[in-house]
Order: sequence, then C-alpha cells, then structure tokens
Amino acid sequence: MIRGAVLHMVNEQPLLVDLVALPTPADTCVVCTNVRMTSGKKPAFIDRSDSWFAFPLGRVHFVEVPAGAVARAPDGGFALVSSGDSGDEAGPAEDVEIPIDEELLRRIRDT
Repeated sequence: MIRGAVLHMVNEQPLLVDLVALPTPADTCVVCTNVRMTSGKKPAFIDRSDSWFAFPLGRVHFVEVPAGAVARAPDGGFALVSSGDSGDEAGPAEDVEIPIDEELLRRIRDT
C-alpha cells in the first residue's frame, strides 16, 4: 500500500489517495482508497472515503508517489518498499557523491 500518493486528474483538483499498487502499462484504472482533497477534506462526490475507488487512467494526468515509497528493483523496474523498511538500502541514492567532470564544466564556461 502506498500511502499519501497524489492523484492528478485531468481538469480536476489533485486528490490524496492510498494506492493499492503502482499502475502498470497493462492497467486501465488506478485502484485506491482513503480519497481526500489536498486540504484533507472529503470530496463532495464521495459518500464514504474508506471505500475502494477505481479511477480510469484516461482521466488521470499523472500519479505523484511520495519519496521512499518505491525503490529500484534489480530487474530495472520499481518495487514497493514495505512500511517496515526504512528504504535506505534500495531507495534513491541521495547521499551519493557524483564526481565532477571538469572538462564538461570547461566547455560549458567557454560557450
């Protein structure tokens, strides 16, 4: 379960949702629960926010997933990080120091 994802709908305000799983290319809809507005209020079109909802992917502009909720899988795809994991081992490497390419910087300055 991915908690606190933001579902950006076409021509609608974004919604905060809890996703069952990340949508795959074979999916036709996004399945979620705990639907609420970004302010935390229940949308007017929902009777019970604890119900399950299926939003067609044709109406979804994009899905914003919180950092640390998914990790790079060994096969090159993405995998969910369980809520018990800290996500340090498989999560995005933010603390990795990238070497500076001095030649590239010189060419940029020269242009």
